[in-house]
Amino acid sequence: MSAIAPVCQLLERHDPARYRGWWRVAPPLETNLVRAGREAFWSSNEAVGAAFAARDQRVHIGIDAPEEKGEGALLFWPKSHALGIWWLETLCRWLAPGTPIEIVGEHQGGVKRVPKVLEAHAMPCERIDNARRCSLFSSRTVAMPEGGDGWSEFEALGLRLASHPGVFGHGKLDAGTEMLLERLGEEYAKRAPATALDVGCGDGVISAWLARAGSRVSALDVDHFAVVATRRSLALNGLPGEVAAHDMLQGVEGRFDAIVSNPPFHQARDIDFGPARRLIEMAPSHLNPGGRLYIVANVFLPYRAPLEASFERVDTLVEDGRFRVYRAERPRPKRR
Repeated sequence: MSAIAPVCQLLERHDPARYRGWWRVAPPLETNLVRAGREAFWSSNEAVGAAFAARDQRVHIGIDAPEEKGEGALLFWPKSHALGIWWLETLCRWLAPGTPIEIVGEHQGGVKRVPKVLEAHAMPCERIDNARRCSLFSSRTVAMPEGGDGWSEFEALGLRLASHPGVFGHGKLDAGTEMLLERLGEEYAKRAPATALDVGCGDGVISAWLARAGSRVSALDVDHFAVVATRRSLALNGLPGEVAAHDMLQGVEGRFDAIVSNPPFHQARDIDFGPARRLIEMAPSHLNPGGRLYIVANVFLPYRAPLEASFERVDTLVEDGRFRVYRAERPRPKRR
């Protein structure tokens, strides 16, 4: 089967044996990358890592470096330029100076800026391929001073929040999330849910807001940068909460009085309704009777139909031409 992702189509032009013993870092969810037996993958994304683990590959999931170093690293340049720099510097700190490293990415995703990034880090640069509107660059790691972990803090809604490149919003409050929480304040004034689950927790602003409002909070995100950010945000505000890595509600146990989410709808640069649809379909089985799902979405996203297919009652609480806040309620059992 031919690769789907353009960067992987470019890599198919090269002998996979050249990467034997290398780590493939921040790869896309493209199982065609498995080409030469058992290979090593390092991802911060729980779903991506699980997909490669299911193919019997050697997988490291998280943002801390693996204990076992490789003979080289193939870095898939992310759409967040700052995150790409973080990965590059992290690889330099992890691997011995002079270790071969290659960087591949799409032109529209910013990989054309890589030569300047390498120059700024006093790293050699050679473009070794260019196809499918992608480029592949070759370099070698250099000694990198400690520090520069990428973490920062900002304030929003009276909360102190942690942020990192690649985490949704990164350093500012998303307008849709702000609308959701403003409307949720009116809901909490009527009835504060005892337990709440924040799905796709990002920097943790929803989790921290829910915990401050009195709910016992659990939070999840598919990406480990977000998991760590939410833990940091809760700690910064002295708030309790449990945070774990999950692909939406897959593997989540228990029921909640409220599920709150600003669900993702992008896969790289493409629109992907899949995660939000899975959340909507699975939410009723994770809500207590009378429990409610609150989500905010761009108005063009077709979420009402799946919401009505999964819930008996769906209300639009507010919209402003850009965003829409939905409330879907699991009915209570009828008395006999």
